[in-house]
Amino acid sequence: MYLTHLSLTNFRNFTRLDIDVPRGTMLLVGDNAQGKTSLLEAIYYLSTFTSFHASRQRELINFIAAREPLAVGRITADYKRGDRTHNLEVRIIKEKNGVNNSRVRREVLLDGAKQKINETIGHFNAVLFLPSMLSIIDGAPAERRQYLNLSISQTNAKYTASLSAYDKALTQRNALLKLLGERGGDPEQLAYWDEQIIQTGAYVIERRAHALVEIEDLAALVHNELTRGAERLRLIYRPSYDPFPAPKNQMALPLDAPIDRTGFSKDEIARGFHEALIAARGEEIARGMTTIGPHRDEIHFLVNGIDLGTYGSRGQIRTTLLALKIAEVAWMKEKTGHWPVLLLDEVLAELDPHRRQDLLKRLNDIEQALLTTTDLDLFEPKFIQNASTWQFADGRLNTY
Repeated sequence: MYLTHLSLTNFRNFTRLDIDVPRGTMLLVGDNAQGKTSLLEAIYYLSTFTSFHASRQRELINFIAAREPLAVGRITADYKRGDRTHNLEVRIIKEKNGVNNSRVRREVLLDGAKQKINETIGHFNAVLFLPSMLSIIDGAPAERRQYLNLSISQTNAKYTASLSAYDKALTQRNALLKLLGERGGDPEQLAYWDEQIIQTGAYVIERRAHALVEIEDLAALVHNELTRGAERLRLIYRPSYDPFPAPKNQMALPLDAPIDRTGFSKDEIARGFHEALIAARGEEIARGMTTIGPHRDEIHFLVNGIDLGTYGSRGQIRTTLLALKIAEVAWMKEKTGHWPVLLLDEVLAELDPHRRQDLLKRLNDIEQALLTTTDLDLFEPKFIQNASTWQFADGRLNTY
């Protein structure tokens, strides 16, 4: 899979960009705040309709255009997926809503036809590395859940639908729990929402368990190469509801104890999840919130048995994130049959020469990769010669 053309209108600091995109490797060169990262953000947005930088959709609209009562930020791309060419367009529309208020909505068109966002995720695939993504490893658990959700959603439409349905049911269940705690009532009113989160949540847990085992196998190999065999990477899935039975006379297994949860079917997980919800019902009514389920899952990254989220150095965390992203590319290729577009922002800045060389070698197998940099000296002359170069300066983009 690879882009052939990209058009941006009023997206971030771009008022207008319309450019053909070459296949292979591209270097996006320029000083900071010139639009390099915003270009990667636009491309990644086509795959997940989510921004890692913006907390609100309106922030994606060019700030000058956004002053108007009606403003539209637009990303349009032509891309090859297998033997077919597709066109994907996203419109982020800010419009008046009442006298003094405004709202933001989105429209998605695939090959000219309007589509639901959840049904379009994964038609165009991309993997993104940003320095700020180190928080996937050492940040809050929600960061790790979001990473996993976005990765799986690009390969599995049912997962996207199940996760969306789970979140909606969870909101309704939490509202009912709060009402029961404040005003009392029959706890059996929860039965309907229990069933909704059990069925959707069981599928989410099952898919997460499988995905993490598969990604771990790939990431461990990459990490072993990047560290010259000095470090061993493990990914530990800690579901809030764990279908794996706790051993007798032991509160919990050690963090790095290998546990294979892929042998549990969705139905088995659902049955156990239901029993756990019933057992926790009194506590949940008292607290006014659902305390068990995939919305509280955790993932740990261990190197040589050490939890990087607590004790990892910046170098270890960055190397692990790189290994994770490279593994994600290969995993996505296995799942979809197509290489995703790889987007790397200042990826070489903190790597030693050996790790730079190892990383750049891996780009040879990928159909398309875009790398940003402020310093071309980080790249070997031969690599630069074989890549296309886009120069960002003074608000202008020049190609070579």
